Amino acid sequence: MLKAIIFDCDGVIVDSEPYHMRAFQAVLAEEGITLTREAYYQQYLAMDDKGCFEAVLRADHRPTDKDSVKRLILRKKALYQALSKEKYSLYPGVVDFVRKAQKHYRMAIASGAFRAEIKAALDGGGIREAFPVIVSAQDVRNGKPHPEAYLTALQQINQRHPPPPILPSECLVIEDSLHGVSAARAAGMRCLAVTNSYSREMLDGRADRIVESLVGLEPTSLETLCP
Repeated sequence: MLKAIIFDCDGVIVDSEPYHMRAFQAVLAEEGITLTREAYYQQYLAMDDKGCFEAVLRADHRPTDKDSVKRLILRKKALYQALSKEKYSLYPGVVDFVRKAQKHYRMAIASGAFRAEIKAALDGGGIREAFPVIVSAQDVRNGKPHPEAYLTALQQINQRHPPPPILPSECLVIEDSLHGVSAARAAGMRCLAVTNSYSREMLDGRADRIVESLVGLEPTSLETLCP
């Protein structure tokens, strides 16, 4: 039985992945490292900033000490904030879907973005109150595809409500990325994938259901995914 829906943020709620990529590319270029669009989407999308920088640095045989990575994270965070002010928007159908879903299910965000970035996106759509639980990059040690973010979100949902606790099998994750889908499945949760970042062909066989967008999608129609 479906009891909770946990959303990713970037690429699901807000069209922000291009800005994250541009910020990563700019910071890494300053270090003499080229990050192509193909490499970003194939290997790094959905990783949090720490995980992405560590992975890229290792691939280029660079040091991954804490201070070096922290410096890059802070630089990328500032660049992303500047770039995202240019123009980004919520995906069509998101606000309507969220407002319908919050009437029936527990709601949470589990994202590799920083908390301030998540809140800014939710505030932009007027839907922040729909998500009493927000798990950000600052709240976990392991980024996606590790399941920690989704398991932490479920733990916090259960802490806010009386028993019996909601089980992972009673949760639906909404994701856009391959790493995110893997994280949801590793957490023992069902997954709805939206083709905002990857094609249906790339997501096929990974997610429990694939849709092009949330436009016109009724949340209660997803209950068949959690029998």
